[in-house]
Amino acid sequence: MRPKKTRWIKCDPGERCFRPRCRTTEKLQGVVLTLDEFETLRLFDLQKLDQHTIALKMGVHRSTVSRILASARAKVSDALVNLKAIKVEGGCCKLAKGRNR
Repeated sequence: MRPKKTRWIKCDPGERCFRPRCRTTEKLQGVVLTLDEFETLRLFDLQKLDQHTIALKMGVHRSTVSRILASARAKVSDALVNLKAIKVEGGCCKLAKGRNR
C-alpha cells in the first residue's frame, strides 16, 4: 500500500470532542474524525470552497478530497443518527503556519 501524502491544514482544532447529552458516557460509542476530514468539512461546507480549491490548499489531488469528504460526512452522519460521540484527532496532516496554500 502506498504511503499517504501529507495533507496541509490551516485550522488547528485543538482537542475537540462532541457528544450527545442524552446518553450516559458508559453507553456511549464514538467515531474518530481525522484532522484532514475535519479540515475538508470546514473548507467545503462552511467556507463554500470547491473541491479543486481545497485540493490546492491541502496539497492533494481533487479525487482525494472527494474521498476524504465522503468519509467525513459518513462519520458525522453516523454519529448524528446513532447518537455517537465525535472525536477529532489524528491523520497525516501538518499545520500550515502562514503558508499560502
